[in-house]
Amino acid sequence: MLFETTSYLIEKFATVRNQTIALIEPLEAEDFVIQASSDVSPPKWHIAHTTWFFERMILQEYHEGYQVFHPKYNYLFNSYYNSIGPYQPRQQRGMLSRPTVEDIIAYRAYVDGQMVEFLKAERNPEDQRKVEALVEMGLQHEQQHQELILMDVKYNFFTNPLLPAYQSKATATSSEQAMKEPSFIQFEEGLVEIGHTGAGFAFDNESPRHKTWLHPFELATRPVTNGEYLAFIEAGGYEKSEYWLSDGYATVQKEGWKAPLYWMKDDAGEWTIFTMNGVEPLRLDEPVCHVSFYEADAYSRYKGKRLPTEAEWEWASRQVDSVTKRNMMGSGTFHPVAVEASETTLASMFGNVWEWTSSPYSSYPGSKPLEGALGEYNAKFMCNQMVLRGGACVTPDDHIRETYRNFFPPDKRWLFGGFRLAGDM
Repeated sequence: MLFETTSYLIEKFATVRNQTIALIEPLEAEDFVIQASSDVSPPKWHIAHTTWFFERMILQEYHEGYQVFHPKYNYLFNSYYNSIGPYQPRQQRGMLSRPTVEDIIAYRAYVDGQMVEFLKAERNPEDQRKVEALVEMGLQHEQQHQELILMDVKYNFFTNPLLPAYQSKATATSSEQAMKEPSFIQFEEGLVEIGHTGAGFAFDNESPRHKTWLHPFELATRPVTNGEYLAFIEAGGYEKSEYWLSDGYATVQKEGWKAPLYWMKDDAGEWTIFTMNGVEPLRLDEPVCHVSFYEADAYSRYKGKRLPTEAEWEWASRQVDSVTKRNMMGSGTFHPVAVEASETTLASMFGNVWEWTSSPYSSYPGSKPLEGALGEYNAKFMCNQMVLRGGACVTPDDHIRETYRNFFPPDKRWLFGGFRLAGDM
C-alpha cells in the first residue's frame, strides 16, 4: 500500500510540476521579470516560489542532510510567511533581474530531483502521512499559482502598448440561446450543511462542515453576460451612485472605471476586449469577466436583484444537476465561453468565471488554522476580502470542488471574476 501511495505521489508531482512549465513555454525571457502592478508577480517569481515551497516546507524539514540550492532563495521566494523569516517585499519582486530564468529552471530541476528521491525513501507510517499531506498541499498550492501565472501574464501584457498575445487559439462561436434572459431556479428555506467533510483534499478554510439557515431564494441559471452588462453601462450605471456601495462608488471615481477591466473601444467606436489571444471583438453572449465585487454588486442592484451568499451558492450547486462541460484550464481557451442554459439547470457553476458572492471571507464555526507556518496560508487573510466560488477558465480542472473558497479584496479586477444574480422569494 505504501508503494502504491508513493508511486501515485511521484506521478502527480511530475504532472503538476510539468503543467507549470507548459504554461510558461509561450513566454520570452523578457516576459519573466515584468511586474506591472503590486498585485501581480513576475512569472519567474511564481516558478521559483512554488519550488521554494517544496524545498522549505518539506525537504528542509524532513530530508536529513538536505543542502539548499542557494542560501538567499529563502529570502527572495518566501511569499508572506512571517514565522519563517523576512522576505522580499511583494511590490519589489519585479526588480530582480538575477537570479536569471535559467537559474530558476535549474533550481526547479534540483528540487524536483531531490523530491523524487525523498519520496522513494522509506519512513514510518506517521511520518509518511505527514509527508503525503505536505506534498498534496504543495501541489494544490502550485495549481493556485498556475492560475496566478495566467492572471498576471495577462495583466502584464495588457499594460504593454503593443497588447501582445500569449497564444493564438480559435475562439468559440456565439450562442443565440445564451443571449436570452436567464431563468431563475427557486430554493426553499431550511437548515442545511455546508463545508468540506469526508475524504479528499480541502484547504483548512473549507472546514468544518456546519449547519446554516437559508431563507427562500432564487438563483439565475447562468452568469451575467457581456451584453447584459453593456446595457448597464449604456444606462449610465457607472455614473449613478444609487447602485453602488459607498466604497464602491468612491473607487469608481478614484480609478475612473467606465467598463470592466480589459474592455476597450476601437477606432470605429466598437467595443473590443483584450484576451490571452490579444484584442478581439467583444462577444455579447460570453459571461462578463474581470469585474470587481463592487461592480457585480452594483449591477445586481440595477437589476433589482442581489449576489448570492456563499452558503446559497454551495447548497444550490449540490441540489441541481449542474454537470455541464466545464471550461477550465484544460480546455486551453483561458477565456470565458458562451453558456447555454435551460430553465431547470444551473449552467457553468464550475469553470468560465469565478463567481462573486455577498459573503465576507471569514472562518467557519469551530475552524482552526493549520499548525506551524502553514497556519498563515489562509486564516490571516480573513479581513476585508470577499468570497468567490466555482473556478474559472484558468483554474486547473482537478483543483475545484463545491466547497472551495476563493477570496479577494472587493476592488480587485485582474482575477477572472464574474457573477450570477440571486434574489429573495
